[in-house]
Amino acid sequence: MKYQLPEDVKMILDKLKKGGYEAYTVGGGVRDMIIGRETNDWDFTTNAKPEEIMKLFPDGFYDNKFGTVGVPIEKIIYEITTYRSEQGYSDHRHPDKIEWGKTLEEDLARRDFTINAMAYDGKNIIDPYNGEEDLKNKLIRAVRDPEARFKEDALRIMRAIRIATELGFGIEEKTFQAIIKNAPLINQISTERIRDELMKIMASDFPADGIMLLRNSGILAEILPELEKCFGVEQKSPQRHHIYDVGTHLVMSLKTCPSKDPIVRLATLLHDIGKPITVSTTIEGVITFYNHEIIGASIVRHLSDKLHFSKKDRDRIVNLVRWHQFTVDERQTDKALRRFIKNVGLENLKDILDLRIGDRLGGGARETSWRLELFKKRLIEVQKQPFAVADLKANGHDVMKIYGIGPGPLIGSVLDMLFNDVVDGKIPNEREILIKRIEDLKKDSKINNQ
Repeated sequence: MKYQLPEDVKMILDKLKKGGYEAYTVGGGVRDMIIGRETNDWDFTTNAKPEEIMKLFPDGFYDNKFGTVGVPIEKIIYEITTYRSEQGYSDHRHPDKIEWGKTLEEDLARRDFTINAMAYDGKNIIDPYNGEEDLKNKLIRAVRDPEARFKEDALRIMRAIRIATELGFGIEEKTFQAIIKNAPLINQISTERIRDELMKIMASDFPADGIMLLRNSGILAEILPELEKCFGVEQKSPQRHHIYDVGTHLVMSLKTCPSKDPIVRLATLLHDIGKPITVSTTIEGVITFYNHEIIGASIVRHLSDKLHFSKKDRDRIVNLVRWHQFTVDERQTDKALRRFIKNVGLENLKDILDLRIGDRLGGGARETSWRLELFKKRLIEVQKQPFAVADLKANGHDVMKIYGIGPGPLIGSVLDMLFNDVVDGKIPNEREILIKRIEDLKKDSKINNQ
């Protein structure tokens, strides 16, 4: 069967072939092409040596020991790699020795999974390991000996689960058993690589399934032991609505969270991670988790640092976990709502509401809550009110003009009084009324000084 290739991909294949070399696109691009999945992941393999590739693509660059030449075309860098074989993986990640291969089959034999070990020359699919059949059956299967593949490169363990999650596939039994057996090898991989694979799982269409694959394979206990400890921690007791243990609830919350943002999804998955440490039972038999959001925020800060998240992403995760236990009550005052917004941050409001929806649905609650909908409407109204002195419709220049003074501490004191009056609902945040209030404060200060 002939498939339609992007023009740039055809150009690279044609140029290599016209130069007298074998040329194939290989790996994830071929896989996605066959199943009709949109992709920009086009890699190439050839019997041309790096120096020969560079002659055909003078704009390319080659500064590695893996025989890979990067060819920039517009904003995309395409990688062309010489056939190769690999020997020894003492660090369970990188080959100790690389030799140029002579055949395509030799090159495909070193690849991770059958669905990634197919090549396409523009006319024919070369598929020595029945990858097309595994695509039809929606299976992730290691090439040849699965244990050998995972011992060569332990990151393949995470990749197997991530690709299965992204595609909605299962993992072939022998491959999955090899993952279980070699789970501790994941500790040989850098935490940055683990973070990247985890976040790809979070960004996929089936993140909750990915987490359960991690758990059932033993990988979760290796990379997120704090989350693994949540499973089996019961929550159901008198006066408690929960129907799941903490771990199951967290996975269900992730599954039902409406946000597509992987950071929000991760925060949803971890929002109750402080519960195993804070669990207690009252005399009446009620299970409690007092201050679990505070403990949880501390735990996710540590996890975020361990996985080398950026400060921005770390702070978002910590913030969402810290404040997820907010009260939704129609009797709340505007002042209480403003305090909530100030704690969470305006930029995080939608995210924490999405987390709350996942939290509710993940606990077996109804899809909608009139209290939460009313809470959202009130938040919108409250946002029209000032959150800081800078939001007032009058400023320090107005105070100086009315008082006839220059800059000084009195300016800040007057503005603070205005702000408190507005926040307490004594006066609206309207310029004319604020100017009148400044004038009244000036008069009062004169009377008090007489």
